[in-house]
Amino acid sequence: MSFARLSLSLAGVVGVLAAAVAAATIWLIMTQPVTVATAVAQGEVSPLVKALAGVLYDALQGLFKYL
Repeated sequence: MSFARLSLSLAGVVGVLAAAVAAATIWLIMTQPVTVATAVAQGEVSPLVKALAGVLYDALQGLFKYL
């Protein structure tokens, strides 16, 4: 596999992961605005990361149920 093809594949994977995290973040802002507002106001990242991980986990679990 050439370097150009490998780099395009890696860029594609990074792009898909970034899109998934962005979609989960938007979903989190819409469904749990208090958690997001509290995390932003206090400067704490950990509650936001926990909630984001929960959203991604639920999405993957639903996807695996579908498959």
